[in-house]
Amino acid sequence: MTRLSLTSTPLHQVAADALIIGVARKGRSLVAAPGAETVDKALKKRLESALQALGATGKAGEVTRLATLGATAAPTVVAVGLGDAPGRGETYDAETIRRAAGAAARALAGAKRVATSLNAVNGDGSLADLRAASEGLALGGYAFRAYRHASKAEHRAGIAAASLVVTDAKDKDAKATIDRAAVIGEAVERCRDLVNTPASDLHPADLAAAAVELCGGAGCNVEVLDEKALAAGGFGGILGVGQGAEHPPRLVRVEHAGGTGPAVHLVGKGITFDTGGLSLKPSTAMEWMKADMGGAASVIATMWALAKLRVPVNVVGWLAIAENMPSGTAIRPSDVLTMYGGKTVEVLNTDAEGRLVMADAIVRASEEKPAAIVDIATLTGAALVALGSRLYAVMGNDEDLGAEIRAAAGSAGEQCWPMPLPDELRKSLDSDIADISNMGDRFGGMLVAGLFLRDFVPGGIPWAHLDVAGPAWNEGEAFGYTPKGGTGVPVRTLVEWLSARAR
Repeated sequence: MTRLSLTSTPLHQVAADALIIGVARKGRSLVAAPGAETVDKALKKRLESALQALGATGKAGEVTRLATLGATAAPTVVAVGLGDAPGRGETYDAETIRRAAGAAARALAGAKRVATSLNAVNGDGSLADLRAASEGLALGGYAFRAYRHASKAEHRAGIAAASLVVTDAKDKDAKATIDRAAVIGEAVERCRDLVNTPASDLHPADLAAAAVELCGGAGCNVEVLDEKALAAGGFGGILGVGQGAEHPPRLVRVEHAGGTGPAVHLVGKGITFDTGGLSLKPSTAMEWMKADMGGAASVIATMWALAKLRVPVNVVGWLAIAENMPSGTAIRPSDVLTMYGGKTVEVLNTDAEGRLVMADAIVRASEEKPAAIVDIATLTGAALVALGSRLYAVMGNDEDLGAEIRAAAGSAGEQCWPMPLPDELRKSLDSDIADISNMGDRFGGMLVAGLFLRDFVPGGIPWAHLDVAGPAWNEGEAFGYTPKGGTGVPVRTLVEWLSARAR
């Protein structure tokens, strides 16, 4: 985890492995962003021409290294592109700053200390820009090396420490800003670590134990229901999905009692590996299915962050955890499961398992008369088809709740999009023999899955469903502050939204 600090030392005088500045395009020229003035002066006003000679263009995310040859206390200047320079009355937005800081942090992996003025690129050194730059450094300074041995030297750890240059390093609001950014960065890192861990080392009991260790250690109350307790309680969805696996399922309840009034309940899908069950996936579709517990991991990380930040709000997190494996004991297409609460489900496709474990947890959460329920799941491949790999879907039964979450995502720097729940698609979930089936119309599969979950939400409870199948896992190249593999989406949205509710 990258340690964040403030300094009032002029950037060119900070003793570090590298100094990070922002550059931008202005027509056909390259311009240094505000905050780089002392570095440019130390280089005798030749910063921009030197960078252009090295091929720098200012394109967003582009990283260019320049040796300072003793002109600054650091041996290297790293210029990161911000895109087009803003026009009169315009500024760089927070996400541009956040991604630039993340790109620089990734490029400087292995550094012991870096310093930056990216928080000053708009000239005013606002707390919002300080937050964006510090979050970008914390998020970009991530590396998952737990399974590296012979190749460890080729895959360096993230930057150890980063200093941000400000006018007053003792300013309490500035210190609180970077302290919060450090917690957010660590929460996302913990989520990423869980998602990146191979399923051979993260069975349902292990994921439950991680919740006990992380959330319990931060002050949350954690309760774990094992397979015997699940059977006694009638959790037919979770048990049904997990019955084909050697490693039995779990349901975990995590409580952060930080405020007054009814709690918000978060429900996370925790399929530690999804083969599809007897409705077996193609092998290539299975390659990243260790990430099918990303929803549960995000709930664990969110609860940990709320406790660390002491957010004055009551929140309960639910982790519906199972392994979906084919075997002689696995559920079959055409089996009927009796869910928690008594509703019956005809299983037409065992690869539509996430909605089964989520439904059990949603019904259980609803018994506690929550202020709202928000579920988070890598639920459907259809979400990837509809929205691509960088946006997640938000749907539900309460427009105000959905708007709150979308606004929080925008503030946090995560991308989402509202999706409908068309009533005409609900009929496709009708079963010939049970109350509902787990599959419906193959067109609009993301929406059909949302409609299935809606059937398990009692009337009067505001509910939102986040299908994060796309952005929770990055199969492509790293970009900005986002690494390859587990991304930590939507931890930042959830913490931002719950903090806003607390305010």
